[in-house]
Amino acid sequence: MLRTIARFILWLPLLFPPVANASTPVVVASIPPLHSLVAGVMEGIAEPILLIKGNASVHAYSLRPSQVRALHRAQAVFRIGSNLERFLDKPLAALSREVRVVNLMEWPGIRLLPGRSGGLWQRPAHQHGEHGYQDPHIWLDPRNAEVMVTAIVAVLSEKDPEHTARYHANGERLRETLRRLDRELDTTLAPVRKVPYLVFHDAYQYFESRYGLHALGAVVATPERTPGARRLRQVRKLIRERAIRCLFREPQFTPAWLDLLREGTPLRIGTLDPLGADLPPGPDLYFTLMRRLAASLTQCLKQAR
Repeated sequence: MLRTIARFILWLPLLFPPVANASTPVVVASIPPLHSLVAGVMEGIAEPILLIKGNASVHAYSLRPSQVRALHRAQAVFRIGSNLERFLDKPLAALSREVRVVNLMEWPGIRLLPGRSGGLWQRPAHQHGEHGYQDPHIWLDPRNAEVMVTAIVAVLSEKDPEHTARYHANGERLRETLRRLDRELDTTLAPVRKVPYLVFHDAYQYFESRYGLHALGAVVATPERTPGARRLRQVRKLIRERAIRCLFREPQFTPAWLDLLREGTPLRIGTLDPLGADLPPGPDLYFTLMRRLAASLTQCLKQAR
């Protein structure tokens, strides 16, 4: 008899699976760095859902049916804005008014920079005719990340007032950690501020502006576009004329034309990843991502001085 009761107890979790806490909010974030900040604010309460994982490109992404369902179940959806996650425009427009959609580029206090053009800077082709195009890579300035945390705290406190105190405490801790990170990165990058370099595509303007770095241009306007022969000649000419020693690619892309740019030059190829594609999602991702950007830059640029 006792043995039968013991077996029944062991099977209970399968017969009656635990029911999720109805008060736990369902929150969605679009990209890993943003998800990391949301996860930091929600730590100890629930885990947000991340849409774009791994090496998937934010420029050409298609939602799976399970992700569309998650959007409809959510109380809040955080994204950067249409300039980045354009694939979300239609799915978000179909959501009920009960779902709070937050475009962080539009949040008061976010420092926006205009998209660069001229020389080796090219705006994405679909943005050329748009008036006042703003660079969407706002998370790469820790001061913007602080504002983003403030926005996340405000929205989640509104949608989930039961956990307001925890959101505010987590938010204050995150903002202080971001301020320490900002000072750390400033010190790390100080020795290489004047060293010129090129990037694969123009994703790092906020990082460069914040820390006074000396990027001279990008090879492609968008990662999915292959540069033509004329463009490659322009880049090679700049490499020779400005004695550029570092070009930074992104881990998702290993284009064959890199060898053409390097041929006959001392150019080194480094790696920068603005999304943290290979990092485990969670509260630590943002900080690891930013430190890794600084380390990759200094490693290559110190050798180029």
